[in-house]
Amino acid sequence: MQFREFLVVLRARWRTIAACTLIVLGTVAAYTLTQTPTYTASARVYFSATGGSQEKPVQQGAYIITSQDLNTYIEVLHSPAVLDPLRAELGLPAGAPLSIAASVPPQASVLDITASDGTPAGAARIANAVGPQLARVAAKFSPLLASAGQTVETTAITPASAPDAPTSPNVRRNLALGLLAGLVIGIGIAFGRHALDTKVRSEADVKALSDRPLLATIPLDKGAKGKPLTLVTDPHGMHAEAIRRLRTNLLFVDVTTGKHSFVVTSAMPSEGKTTTIINLAMALADTGGRVLLVDGDLRNPSVAKSMGLEGGVGLTTILLGAAGVDDVIQQWRDTSLYVLPAGQIPPNPSEILGSEPMETLFDHLTKEFDYLLVDSPPVLPVIDAVVINKLVGGLLFVVAADRTRKRDLQSALRSLSTVGVDAAGFALNMVSVGPSDPYRYGYYRYQAPATSRTDRRTSKGRRDKTKGKTGANV
Repeated sequence: MQFREFLVVLRARWRTIAACTLIVLGTVAAYTLTQTPTYTASARVYFSATGGSQEKPVQQGAYIITSQDLNTYIEVLHSPAVLDPLRAELGLPAGAPLSIAASVPPQASVLDITASDGTPAGAARIANAVGPQLARVAAKFSPLLASAGQTVETTAITPASAPDAPTSPNVRRNLALGLLAGLVIGIGIAFGRHALDTKVRSEADVKALSDRPLLATIPLDKGAKGKPLTLVTDPHGMHAEAIRRLRTNLLFVDVTTGKHSFVVTSAMPSEGKTTTIINLAMALADTGGRVLLVDGDLRNPSVAKSMGLEGGVGLTTILLGAAGVDDVIQQWRDTSLYVLPAGQIPPNPSEILGSEPMETLFDHLTKEFDYLLVDSPPVLPVIDAVVINKLVGGLLFVVAADRTRKRDLQSALRSLSTVGVDAAGFALNMVSVGPSDPYRYGYYRYQAPATSRTDRRTSKGRRDKTKGKTGANV
């Protein structure tokens, strides 16, 4: 995964990461606040042997408390011989827990004693009492001292003092660890969801599967199912604006092909390709050029029905020789858009689309019209889009956000690549629009600009054709 894709996932899943971080941080904070604070105090004590019996007087320097003796004291520190008298001295009930520990520093005959308690004063009091109590019972665990009749005395090198802050819970440390754990868990869940997400959600998902350009992001139009002609029903809406953006970018792609013709397809059915191509054809007609919309979906034609036109005769009628081009092509209202319906559904669509009469017909149509758009079946179920692509200049791939599966899109692109077909570009369709989406222009309304020379893009030979003329029969 590239760093850019990593950032894209973080941006797309930031709500998940933030929620996990807040939950973990809140849980850690609540747990920390409910814990009883613990204070720790430390004391450093020096042990020395003193005194002796009359029979065996102690010679100066004869007996010294060694590190071995101190380690013995550490071993017996938690024995009843030490703890019971210590509890009695501190005024604690029998069996009350005592949190004490001791260690011998390297190359020093002293003992470091630490004690923990729920109060600062209690911790210091316990730490200062441990040393003298060990000294009282030292002779019991040292035969040499006992035989010499010596006792052990302690000298506080560093007496324990009441600590200023508790050692547990460590609020800053716990909150820092909670924040880090929340981020790690949130990022892990975000990338887990990203890996398990099977549908195309955004532009990044499309770019991850293809390096071809995304020509437009078309917002979801909930009313398009009943009224697909948004350039007619809502010409100033977000959907219509996105279609115009698609038209503009497609014209730039057309500069590289020079054929002024595209086939529009998708990976699977119900991804909005027919609605997209109809509105795209209308947007192209608004530039002043003569546009022909061909319904090349000979399996499930829907262009004529969506536009309210007669679909009984059309492309297959021409190919069968039952009618001429002028007889079946229909003009859309009082515009420069013309529609060639599919006609009757044949039993062998792929063979008809790949036939020589089909190639001859398209050669004629591309000369008669400024732009040619062909609606085709989806790529995965059938091969028709590949066949039609050989007759036009490029392929526009429509992808439905939150509907198209990544594996379907990948399989469709692989199928196209196998036969040497690359998509000219993508249109990400049915994108959910939020309140801050850039498609929302507020009071800015679209106004169709005056037709310019570059928008018309009509050849010198085509300017002489009349509006109603569609060419000779083929």
